Amino acid sequence: MLNASILQFLFQLAKGIAQQFGPNCEVVVHDLISNDPDSSIVAIENGHVTGRKVGDGPSHVVLEALRSERANLQDHLSYLTRTKDGKILKSSTFYIRDDDGNAVGIFGINYDITLMLAMENSLKQFTSTEQENQEPEEISRNVSDLLDELIEQSVRVVGKPVALMNKEDKVKAIQFLNNSGAFLITKSGDKVCKFFGISKYTLYSYIDEAKEAAN
Repeated sequence: MLNASILQFLFQLAKGIAQQFGPNCEVVVHDLISNDPDSSIVAIENGHVTGRKVGDGPSHVVLEALRSERANLQDHLSYLTRTKDGKILKSSTFYIRDDDGNAVGIFGINYDITLMLAMENSLKQFTSTEQENQEPEEISRNVSDLLDELIEQSVRVVGKPVALMNKEDKVKAIQFLNNSGAFLITKSGDKVCKFFGISKYTLYSYIDEAKEAAN
């Protein structure tokens, strides 16, 4: 049996964690010293999560511990488990060790995430689109903001800042703006010219080149 002072600490810890995270959080302590596979649970909080109680038998991790080299056992963190009645749990298993490093007990946390997974699935269905990986489209407050956003997009399309763009890059950016309808915005040409450091004549020239390239 586990040392009485260690057990008392684990009882307190289990109760504290269970109260902190609520009724969906089961916290269980298994005794490995007794080597009793039929009755390993010495403390449990919120046992309704898995339907277990003090005196009940082991889980897979307990059986693994009982048949393994106790010093070599590794903690298992944040993995999924399933109860007989279909609940999905997010679980973590910590081995309690003696002074020699051998596992003498198990401290387990099992959090019922069944409802959360159902909600996540519903939310995914609600938020899914035909193009899952597309960037959310900006909703502009006014045409000036819209033009700024289109110009920023044109820079992303080219893939380099304006200072590093050559003529071909700028033609590509202007083509994007033209195809996006940017030049339907009043006085857009002035802002585009200023941004790319080109004249109005050059702008119209680039638009023509872009049209020819498209054809």
